[in-house]
Amino acid sequence: MSVSPTLSRYIARQFAVWCASVFLAMVGVAFVIDVVELLRRSGSKADATLAIVMQMAVFKLPYLAQEILPFAMLFGSMLAFWRLTRSSELLVARAAGVSAWQFLAPAVLLAVAIGVLVVTVFNPVASVLRNRYDNLENRVLKGRTSEFALSRTGLWLRQRDTDGFSIIHALRVAPDGELLDVTVLRFREDDRVVRRIDAPSARLEERNWRLNDAWSWRPGESSTPIGAFVLPTTMTASSLQESFAAPETMSFWELPGFITLLETAGFSAHRHRLYWHTLLAQPILLGALVLIAATFALRHTRRGGTTWLIMGGVLTGFLLHFLSDVVFALGLAANIPIALAAWTPAGVCLLLGASILLHAEDG
Repeated sequence: MSVSPTLSRYIARQFAVWCASVFLAMVGVAFVIDVVELLRRSGSKADATLAIVMQMAVFKLPYLAQEILPFAMLFGSMLAFWRLTRSSELLVARAAGVSAWQFLAPAVLLAVAIGVLVVTVFNPVASVLRNRYDNLENRVLKGRTSEFALSRTGLWLRQRDTDGFSIIHALRVAPDGELLDVTVLRFREDDRVVRRIDAPSARLEERNWRLNDAWSWRPGESSTPIGAFVLPTTMTASSLQESFAAPETMSFWELPGFITLLETAGFSAHRHRLYWHTLLAQPILLGALVLIAATFALRHTRRGGTTWLIMGGVLTGFLLHFLSDVVFALGLAANIPIALAAWTPAGVCLLLGASILLHAEDG
């Protein structure tokens, strides 16, 4: 038999209310913990006023909410189905000929729809605010500003010198990390250019940039060849790669273009591509978690008691978090394909939940 629209709306409403309640509770706890942690970190920072700390916590909150959502979906679904089984509403529906798949369909579809909205609408907002949080953290808590930028015009680096600062520009980066078509502009503290150095290539060595076949120009003088030129620096190869925009600070819509830009410039986009696939898999993951939650509700109907529900939910949440971290780390290290690393948590939850429900429902 088909499920009536009234029953579908009722199940979807119960599911939404419980998931929203759990989500808001978890976000509130996470916000308090984050504020306490920021206050601890900012205790010795003169610029870290209470207003700035609260501003940082608010900027980070949407990102935390996005990370909390799968767990809130799991626990909220469990509580919703537990409430429906305790009141015998699901039992009556099943006695009337409604299968588990039919009364789960509204919740699963709603979870997938929420996942799509989070990825396409909420994620762009969260990424912008996360970027502002990172800027405040670097400036207030870490005492540094962003010195790296990547655009379609090439790579731009800014570094502090003994008597001013330098801006390094390279049109592209070779596969071995060497900068190509390099221009170095050296400035005094009053922002006046004192020297320009052009070179076909520059290589990052220990504590310096080595420019080969360089030409030097000073204001009022003609350009002259100087051969090899060494520019001191505190940068390292790892800091150069890691200092570009983190994938968490870029929206779902911006990531494909930035991935292309990184790869065109000669840098690895592995981390950004993995994060993008993780966002793609999130709607499927949320729908699969509803199936996982339903397996505990069915067990509860037959055995009674809430101990199994609580222990099963906590254990499932822990295993989900552990599995996600493990496969993400393996994907980040290129030990497994990116698609496999990003889609494994969603695929495992979907197959596990569907298998248990098939066994419980159809034998």
